[in-house]
Amino acid sequence: MITDKPNFFDYDLTDLENLLVSWGEPGYRIDQVWRGMYQELKVNPDEISNIPKSLRIKLKNYFNYSNLLTESTLISANGQTEKTLFRLPDKLAIETVLMRYEKRRTLCISTQSGCALGCVFCATGQMGFGRHLTSGEIIEQVILFERILRENDESLTNVVVMGMGEPFHNYDNTMAALDRLNHPRGLNMGARRFTVSTVGLIPQILRFAKERRQINLAISLHAAEDELRNSILPINKRYPLQDLMDACREYVNKTHRRITFEWALILGVNDTEEQANKLAELLHGLICHVNIIPLNPTNGYAGKATTIQRARIFKGELERKGISCTIRVRRGIDIQAGCGQLASEA
Repeated sequence: MITDKPNFFDYDLTDLENLLVSWGEPGYRIDQVWRGMYQELKVNPDEISNIPKSLRIKLKNYFNYSNLLTESTLISANGQTEKTLFRLPDKLAIETVLMRYEKRRTLCISTQSGCALGCVFCATGQMGFGRHLTSGEIIEQVILFERILRENDESLTNVVVMGMGEPFHNYDNTMAALDRLNHPRGLNMGARRFTVSTVGLIPQILRFAKERRQINLAISLHAAEDELRNSILPINKRYPLQDLMDACREYVNKTHRRITFEWALILGVNDTEEQANKLAELLHGLICHVNIIPLNPTNGYAGKATTIQRARIFKGELERKGISCTIRVRRGIDIQAGCGQLASEA
């Protein structure tokens, strides 16, 4: 249901401070409210016991505390991957995925409903663009799953901004959300526990570099020559590979941080030794790591995943050229929760 009330999680600390000061509240109330919602993970101010009842009522009446309505949850056959469909107030939808590893709990969050960039093998791109998420809607995904995990004495170890949407297309809201989740007085998750993935929006990569953030950067590459990349990632026509690589080198030079390149291996398309060699040439001298993963299937793309044998050959070629590389294990394929599979029926 659409509400006229502002979402609490769309407010930063300064916004909240200005509001509470305008209400005549003492300064220490700001920390009490902020800590209650971000660190103690209260559902609403009714649960914040160390603030007066009058302030609880005021806050509850002023704000909306969730834009995300849980519509369905699917759990993979091995129990390690959980995908939740959330309905937004305007009836659009997003999906968020929790992945359980032996020692890690990784959450894959969305920044848009749908996506405007149209990568051909991605179910979200096949949907088209709905809208940007607000910073609060991005934050809420993390808060909700952290709340669930804490009930079992667990906690999120990593957040990957690789769900629905292109995070750098929604740069301001995405960074505002991560700043609040990272803030010592917010959820206080270390910056290096976040990874943001982009298909290569060069102005935003350069802005990200200039801001010298400690958040990890991943680039969805998938091809090492323009003609091939144009055919699977249309954004390459606007930001071709050489320009993208120049931006990546600028990022590394300014931050001294390693970039991860994502590569979905498509049988007979980009899984050849020739592509591996061209990729190695493209990345020569760059501080980087390549994550390769056999393509996850989607209804709107006829391409097939490479075989594990071809993936190993591809990896071997990169490593022989001095490029660090890992074959990632596909997760949640049976519930359409893998990379590139997130979509909604909205």
